[in-house]
Amino acid sequence: MEPILERVGSVTVVFLPTDTLDASNVKEFKRDVGSVINERKKVVFDLERVNFVDSSGLGAILSCLRQLNAQGGDLKLCSLGKPVRALFELVRMHRIFDIYNCKDEAIRAFEN
Repeated sequence: MEPILERVGSVTVVFLPTDTLDASNVKEFKRDVGSVINERKKVVFDLERVNFVDSSGLGAILSCLRQLNAQGGDLKLCSLGKPVRALFELVRMHRIFDIYNCKDEAIRAFEN
């Protein structure tokens, strides 16, 4: 699942190159973003390409947030499509995560 990384100042943007984040690829996701989570404090997950997330995927993203928070960092999400956004709202994850419409908004949020 090799994520695409972009550094913008002190923020690392992780573009997920898959259309699903579910039980079939969540282990690979955790492995591939693990080094980013361990090395960076300010991370944005760009979910523009992701059309489906199941409970395993939600758990993996939540795990990344907890890990970053424990290290004094933070995780922001951006570019959620309608189905993914609806899922986050259904399970009330939109109250836990900072979710932005686009990458630039998420990056600017770290400046505040």
